[in-house]
Amino acid sequence: MTSSQDSAGRWSDLDRPPLNAPSLRRALVLPDALWTSFDVVESTGSTNSDLAARADELPEGAVLVAEEQTAGRGRLDRTWSAPARSGLFLSVLLKPAVPTHHWGWLPLLTGVAAASGLAKAAGTDLSLKWPNDLLVKVAGEERKAGGILAERAGRDGVVIGLGINVTLREDELPVPAAGSLLLADAVSTDRDTLLRAILRSLEQWYGDWVRAGGDPAASGLQDAYAAGCATLGRRIRADLPGERMLEGEAVGVDDDGRLVVATEGGGTEAVAAGDVVHLRAAG
Repeated sequence: MTSSQDSAGRWSDLDRPPLNAPSLRRALVLPDALWTSFDVVESTGSTNSDLAARADELPEGAVLVAEEQTAGRGRLDRTWSAPARSGLFLSVLLKPAVPTHHWGWLPLLTGVAAASGLAKAAGTDLSLKWPNDLLVKVAGEERKAGGILAERAGRDGVVIGLGINVTLREDELPVPAAGSLLLADAVSTDRDTLLRAILRSLEQWYGDWVRAGGDPAASGLQDAYAAGCATLGRRIRADLPGERMLEGEAVGVDDDGRLVVATEGGGTEAVAAGDVVHLRAAG
């Protein structure tokens, strides 16, 4: 005879209840709201891939959440994996009616929105590592608790994926440099509450940005990103395309969302893409 825990299998962890999809849908999919659909699946390879495949047939504002991702992806084709229901793994479909040269701000905008939403709902300070990481402090140590991946999709869409470690315990971390909201002493790890806060914050920031024509300064995005970015003022190393390496102090984020680095020779260089390592605080 099997016990109820055996029959429930991996869904028996009472510390990790499933998301309440009907309740979240009622709270988020509203008339005149950005979010037009909200779906939760038990498991999938990648929510980004799933939404991207349907980008042309879906309206803007589709949200897809997975309780578990088996082939989650980060930048540079890195994998992202975590136990089922231990985090928030979601993608949203956006179709920005702004000039495409401003679209590079979307992952930065998502970072600002996620950090501000989680600060309120989880009671945890998060900072941003350029261009797409969410950092928390665990016992005074800076650790990565989340990541963002934006990809062009279909004729006029962008799919933005967001993965956040919520209740990962120390023995479940994929690498020592990883963290979670739980380990950062969050006052709440209720994923329904956290997800609502993130998506409402994202709707607000995205709406302001679109109404400003994608202008990062006029929408307040550029200043908000700079205020929350842990990379600025730090000595960094950037591994750039073409196996080139740049080292210097990160001094700003320009109008195109590029990281401005003061180099050893006294000049500056704007980095559009690269893998950035924080070396130490400036000065």
